[in-house]
Amino acid sequence: MEAMVQQMVDREAIRTCVARLARGEDRRSADLIRACWWPGARFDYGVHSGDFDTYLAWVVPGADAIKDTQHLLGQTHIELDGDAAKAETHVFSYHRIDMGEKGERDTCIGGRYLDRFEKRANETGDGEWRIAHRVMLYDWEQDWGQAADWSKGVMGYPFTAGHFSGRAKGDFSENWFAGDGK
Repeated sequence: MEAMVQQMVDREAIRTCVARLARGEDRRSADLIRACWWPGARFDYGVHSGDFDTYLAWVVPGADAIKDTQHLLGQTHIELDGDAAKAETHVFSYHRIDMGEKGERDTCIGGRYLDRFEKRANETGDGEWRIAHRVMLYDWEQDWGQAADWSKGVMGYPFTAGHFSGRAKGDFSENWFAGDGK
């Protein structure tokens, strides 16, 4: 029974790491992202690859043309092998792209992250699951066309406060979790 409980704890730690990374990417938070990868980790997104420092410089601050992103995570299949694990997580990612004079466009990508996780001692000496290697598989991509203008509200209703502006720059949820929000 103890081994089964440890496997459940390990699987949840891996899922939490994947979710924390998506949250960090959407907010372009170097601290959140760094907490998900081991130093020396590698990545291959097909359009860009390299070591962790290369990845971090690619994602933070992110391309000026990519105004907002949102990563929605689906199921994560995890195979544990001691202090190593393989995980496949389905992802649906939205991107608002500034096309210059042509305006902004909304695009979406569907795919899967193939992550190799390792459980190692972190900075405080505790065992922690983080990504050692990631490959991004693309299953589909869709250009949704001209971006909607969210500045005035949604579905004909105006926004009631300035904190509804998105995540990439000044995310309200950061203050909310810190206890500064209502």
